[in-house]
Amino acid sequence: MASSFVKVENVSKTYSEGEQQHAVLRNANLEIGRGELVALLGASGSGKSTLLNLLSGIDRADSGAIWVDGQNLIAMSEAERTLFRRKHIGFVFQFFNLLPTLTVNENVSLPLELAGAKLKVATGKAAELLDLVGLENRGDSYSDRLSGGEQQRVAIARALVHDPLLVLADEPTGNLDEDTGNQIMDLLEKLTRNAGKNLIMATHNSLNAQRADRIVYLRDGKLVEKAKNG
Repeated sequence: MASSFVKVENVSKTYSEGEQQHAVLRNANLEIGRGELVALLGASGSGKSTLLNLLSGIDRADSGAIWVDGQNLIAMSEAERTLFRRKHIGFVFQFFNLLPTLTVNENVSLPLELAGAKLKVATGKAAELLDLVGLENRGDSYSDRLSGGEQQRVAIARALVHDPLLVLADEPTGNLDEDTGNQIMDLLEKLTRNAGKNLIMATHNSLNAQRADRIVYLRDGKLVEKAKNG
């Protein structure tokens, strides 16, 4: 465990669809070293989002173990996983998931407030992150006043504001045009690599995947690594 920052160990997850059982993960295994950027590829419905949800503690596997920085998420209660996620996990979604009734600054500061930070501290840190993503003048705006690329920049700032151990991105450019998507990937890669953070990104985009240190395919419930030039 000392050499692995993230370890997925014999993890299985099955969902019920009516009277049918759908096995998304079947004794899946994966090890990721500290600071690595990993791209997760697979067909639609293969379970990429499910795996990210398990890694974040949003959902719980049926069996196996998921270790993040030496802690087993599967052994935690739901309340413990929630606290762990608030403190250590950053999540970037395809559809931004910003709260429309909050300003940009309030959206970004929310993870810190949920983790117990004082409002002044949270607001100050949010302003720092908005500066990093190039939106220092949009803190008082509401998300519906922003372009898609600007909304995703806000979402990246929100994911990083609490200095998480692990950043998970689920199709972060899937709702953006190609040029804006490239800009978002440049930003996301820069902000995670420069800080030595781990980034695990589910994507359909092969060019996005080539930015990663490693590419892992989710196929038939298994995680299979493939050479980037393969």
